[in-house]
Amino acid sequence: MKSLRIFVSIMLTLLPWCVQGQQVPVMETGANHMPDAWIDRDTGHKVIKLTRRAGDNTSFYFHNNPFIGNEMLFAGSSGYGTRDSQMFAVDLSTLRIRQVTREPYPVRTEIACAATHEIFFQHGDSVFALNTDNGIRRFITRLEAKSGHGTINCVNCDGTLLAGVFSTAEEDQLFRDHPTRHEWFNMLTDHPYERTLFTIDTRTGRVDRFYREVAWLNHLQFSPRDPHLLMFCHEGQWHRVDRIWNIDVTKPKARLMHRRTMENEIAGHEWFGALGRYIYFDLQKPKSENFFIGRVDLGTGAEQDFRISRDEWSVHFTTSWDERFIVGDGGSPTSVAHSDKNQWIFRFDYDGDRMKTTKLVNMKHHDYALEPNVHFSPDGKWIIFRANFEGHTDVYAVEL
Repeated sequence: MKSLRIFVSIMLTLLPWCVQGQQVPVMETGANHMPDAWIDRDTGHKVIKLTRRAGDNTSFYFHNNPFIGNEMLFAGSSGYGTRDSQMFAVDLSTLRIRQVTREPYPVRTEIACAATHEIFFQHGDSVFALNTDNGIRRFITRLEAKSGHGTINCVNCDGTLLAGVFSTAEEDQLFRDHPTRHEWFNMLTDHPYERTLFTIDTRTGRVDRFYREVAWLNHLQFSPRDPHLLMFCHEGQWHRVDRIWNIDVTKPKARLMHRRTMENEIAGHEWFGALGRYIYFDLQKPKSENFFIGRVDLGTGAEQDFRISRDEWSVHFTTSWDERFIVGDGGSPTSVAHSDKNQWIFRFDYDGDRMKTTKLVNMKHHDYALEPNVHFSPDGKWIIFRANFEGHTDVYAVEL
C-alpha cells in the first residue's frame, strides 16, 4: 500500500510536465533556442510559445485588450527585422494562427473591441473598422485637422466610440527637428503644446472635439464598463506632472485621480481594473526609493497603496480579471528601480498593505528595451508576454 502511494505521488508530480504524452523539457528560459513548450528551470512553471510563425510577432501594450472571444490579436511581420506588419489572430485553444488584415500598406493596431468583433486602424487621415469574423472592412471617417494631425488611440467597451488626440503643426515640427526621444521628451515636458481630445462615433463617423488643454495629453483608455468614461494622462517627466486624469466624454470636466504629495514622487503606467471600479498605477514615494502599487476607487476617490520591494518592481503591472491579484513584467538594471534582481515575470498577491511575490519566468536573457507587457488570458490561467530572448520578438505564455 505504501509503495502504491509513492507511485501515485510520483505520477502526480510528473503529470504537469507532460503534454499530450510527450515530456516537456526543463530548461533555462532563453539560454538557447527554445522549443514550443518548456518548464522554466528556475520557477517550475510551464512556458509556451503562442506565435509559432516566422517573422517578428508583437503583442499589445499592457492596458490594451487584445482578446476577441478566445483569439488573441497580434502584429506580425513577413520576416525578421522588417516593418511590413499585418494583424494576425491566434486561437488560444488550438494555437492555430490566421491572418486578419491584408492591406497594401503596413497595419499595426492595438484597438480591438470584443463586443463588436472589430479592430480599428488608421491609414493617413482615414479611419477604418474591420470585422475579425468575416474580414469585411468599412470606412468610418477622415480626420481633418486645421493644423497638425489626429490619431485614434482606443475604443470604448461597447464599440460605439473611438477616442484620440489632435496635435498641432508646431508640435509635429518639433518631432521632425528633434528625432531622439531624450530631446523631444524633455522639451515637451518643459513646453507642451495644446492638444485636443476627440471622439468618433463608429456608426456615423461624427467627430466631436470635446476637450483641449495646453498639456501633453497621452495614454488614452476607455473604462471597461462605462462607455463614456475616458482616462488620459499628462505625459512628461513623471516627477514633474500630476499624471492620471479621468473625464466623461459627454460632460468634459477633467478629474485628477492622484495628486503627488512630495518632491520627486511619481505615479504612472495607470490602468483600469477589469471590473471598472478601480484605477491602478505604479507609485514611487519618492522616485526610485519606495515602491508601491496604488489603487484609487473611482466612486469615492479613496486610495490604497500596497508596498513592494525594489527587486519586485516592474515596468508594467496588470490585474487579474477578477482583480484578486496582480502580475508584473519585471525590469532591467537601467530601469527606474535600478535593480539587477527583478528580471522576472512576477505574480503579486495581497498581504495586508504589502504584496507577496511569486516568480513565474526568469527573464535574465531578455533585453528590456522591448517591454514584455503582461496580459491575462481570457480563462485567467496563463500570463501572456512578449520577449526577445530567442533573438527576435515573439509572444509567450506562462501557466499560473
